[in-house]
Amino acid sequence: MKRLDREQMAARVARDIPEGSVVNLGIGLPTKVGNYLPPEREIILHSENGVIGMGPAPERGHEDPELINAGKQPVTLLPGGAFFHHADSFAMMRGGHLDICVLGAFQVSCTGDLANWHTGAPDAIPAVGGAMDLATGAKDVYVLMELLTRDGQSKLVERCSYPLTGVACVTRVYTDLAVFALRDGDVMLVEDFSGLGRQGLADLINLPVHES
Repeated sequence: MKRLDREQMAARVARDIPEGSVVNLGIGLPTKVGNYLPPEREIILHSENGVIGMGPAPERGHEDPELINAGKQPVTLLPGGAFFHHADSFAMMRGGHLDICVLGAFQVSCTGDLANWHTGAPDAIPAVGGAMDLATGAKDVYVLMELLTRDGQSKLVERCSYPLTGVACVTRVYTDLAVFALRDGDVMLVEDFSGLGRQGLADLINLPVHES
């Protein structure tokens, strides 16, 4: 079974972000997407800690400790970029001014429910951050995650068993094995990297998978 590595996964998401979009990249793997956005395509990156107009990660040795994203990673600022109070940043998120957000997830349901802040385990540390605001405020929510857990269970499920971040908010799921669109409760296969084919992926995640 073939699979993409994490850099290839991020690059695949970057391919689908259209010209002129205002985009928030979630903490963790989604932040890598910014490194693969084509420079000729005007895409404005937003961070909930109060930055807009971010560029790719800085070269080693050129980091500015006072210019970071929500994950405390150093970033660059493109011409025209700005930083501001995080309350204004959250107002942008809640006001529907973001076209796309890219988030990680523990689980996504076939109806687009998102669970990405807490596994419910007694020793787990909840970390919702701005995810609830992003999931409900962005026009499109893309999830970027490995399709299977370490013990081989699908993260794309019929119903989430973890506490929800948002309800019916996810439109696309980008994984190491395939890209799926979620439409009216159906899982649609957009692209298969695994070589398993539509039915093989359906058997793997134990859900019906339809042609896009």
